[in-house]
Amino acid sequence: MKTTSRIFFGTAAIAALALAGCGRSQPAADTASTAAPAAEANSPAAAKPATGRAIAITANDTMKFNITEIHAKPGEALAVTLTNEGTVPKFSMGHNWVLLAEGTDLNAFASEAATAAATEYVPVSFKDRVLASTKLLGPKESATALFYAPTKPGRYPFLCAFPGHMQVGMKGELIVE
Repeated sequence: MKTTSRIFFGTAAIAALALAGCGRSQPAADTASTAAPAAEANSPAAAKPATGRAIAITANDTMKFNITEIHAKPGEALAVTLTNEGTVPKFSMGHNWVLLAEGTDLNAFASEAATAAATEYVPVSFKDRVLASTKLLGPKESATALFYAPTKPGRYPFLCAFPGHMQVGMKGELIVE
């Protein structure tokens, strides 16, 4: 009988410890999308919609997006889902989707992004220029950025911020009209 009690209490203790480790000690960071730049803080882009018009973009080991133009109405809710269809490991061929404010210097952004591995190649120094982004994806992974299109008509660049990818053509534009 003592052996059964020990097994029961030992199992209960292990289960309690396992359950205690399942909780979060801090809120998780939202990597699906980021807030709009300060210049548009009063626009719909300052908040994140619950849903939006679905736009599916794929990326692969050739360092190209299958879509290089997205057309949207001012303030339209969008849900851009990026899927990495490649096979090369994330550390050497990861992909993300980053939408930038109109007029952002893409070469300056890419230069800073190359040294920002800790923030999934989205440099903190450009945080106020990032309208939306996905996390960095490895092979066969997907992520969705939910956001409102800017309210001002214009051309807003998007790109993969992984080092070298934008420079070989992994970019496009959100055209708000």
